[in-house]
Amino acid sequence: MELFENDPAPGGGNAPGNAHEYTVSELSGAVKRVIEGQFDRVRVRGEVGRVSRPASGHMYFDLKDDRSVIAAVSWKGQVARMQVRPEEGMEVIATGRMTTFPGQSKYQLIVDDVEPAGAGALMAMLEKRRQVLAAEGLFAPDRKKPIPFLPQVIGVVTSPSGAVIRDILHRLRDRFPRRVLIWPVAVQGQACAPEVARAIRGFNALAPGAAIPRPDLIIVARGGGSLEDLWGFNEEIVVRAAADSQIPLISAVGHETDTTLIDFAADRRAPTPTAAAEMAVPVRLDLLARVNEGSARMAGVMTQRGQARRQRLVDLSRGLGRPQALTAPARQRFDLWSDRLGPALRALTGRKREQFGPVAALVRPDLLRLFIRREQAAIDKLGARLGPALGRLRDEAARRNRDARARLDDLSDRLALAPRARLGALAERLDRLDRMRQTLGYTETLRRGYAVVRGPDGLITARAQAQGQTALEIEFHDGRLSVLPAGDGDGAPAPQRPRKPGAGKSGTGKPPPDQGSLF
Repeated sequence: MELFENDPAPGGGNAPGNAHEYTVSELSGAVKRVIEGQFDRVRVRGEVGRVSRPASGHMYFDLKDDRSVIAAVSWKGQVARMQVRPEEGMEVIATGRMTTFPGQSKYQLIVDDVEPAGAGALMAMLEKRRQVLAAEGLFAPDRKKPIPFLPQVIGVVTSPSGAVIRDILHRLRDRFPRRVLIWPVAVQGQACAPEVARAIRGFNALAPGAAIPRPDLIIVARGGGSLEDLWGFNEEIVVRAAADSQIPLISAVGHETDTTLIDFAADRRAPTPTAAAEMAVPVRLDLLARVNEGSARMAGVMTQRGQARRQRLVDLSRGLGRPQALTAPARQRFDLWSDRLGPALRALTGRKREQFGPVAALVRPDLLRLFIRREQAAIDKLGARLGPALGRLRDEAARRNRDARARLDDLSDRLALAPRARLGALAERLDRLDRMRQTLGYTETLRRGYAVVRGPDGLITARAQAQGQTALEIEFHDGRLSVLPAGDGDGAPAPQRPRKPGAGKSGTGKPPPDQGSLF
């Protein structure tokens, strides 16, 4: 586009009076149209410089090489659709269109897609992110939690439509069936990372004992794929959610050779989703075999221990002396003390009588009457309390009897109604089955115009079978009819049987009324 329409003046300069005067906006617009028309859609390779992400959601960054720098901007909607977001120091290929920003008299690249400049750049960015997260201690071994031996509820974070969830459920069913909660997520694309992180935090937010049970173990699973397909599991939001999970977590992303950052933050890494199911639960048959083996070993040990103790008892009993020899000294001492017991009791009684005499002289009837009155008052007080207590016990017993009688009456009414309700339900079911039998039976087919042909040897289903028969029987929906085959079906008339004299005088040629014909 020519900015000046007139040729230079012969003197070598431009004639001021003939030059077109542009406003600043006109000149900026002209430059904008030239750049946008010449560079409508471009792909630019370079290293990402500074990256800015203000609150508006737009992204501003620089693309540079060893000699030049281009300002780049991605609007909020374009950022949301990016598979890989640029980071400082990353070598990328940016796709977009060139334009100008008249407010600052500069040109810039409107980027709507960014891809790493080869797998090496993507792996370098991944390694850099891994080192940053590892420096924070998110991958430390002391953060790992043990996997429960036999979880009651297992939460699975994966796509509900893929083969991964079917493999996990099938392996759990084969090894040890457990209750499984599935949190459906996208396993690739822009929505993968936030949905997976939200699922992990959602399982951890479930309260124990609620209507939806809290899982004892979480499995994050996805099938194999390229590095770009698995990139959602390398995002920082997913790694932090896995590291913060209070529930033990198994990472089963990709195949055995695939490695993502969630594998480092998880408590256990499984090479495949099927291996994750094998890590989650033991084999039930193996446990039963171990229990049976342990029971057999325990029974054998108990038997051997009992036999050893019994033999030890027999050996020790042989070392004991005769019972009479063991008890003879004790018997002799008993006889000695029994002889001394009588005189000792009489002496003791005499001493006690001497001590009781002075005390008995002090005991008067007034003291006894005072003691009796105090005890009588205590007895009367207890008797006064006994009456109300007995009344309360009688009222409580009467209330319990009424409640028991009411429950008994209710149960009696239910018992009386139960047989009738059961018989009614069984009768209705029998009627339904009978109607189904009639509907599915062949008699209903006969009502639609079909017939059943039988011969002397049974049911006939083919024309060849019918040709060799001497007599046939056809069953219709309203009865059966005996007929004779009319011919062999090849166009020739069937042979005529000789008729008795006087038979068929009517000349109609019709068979007797009790005999039908195929034609």
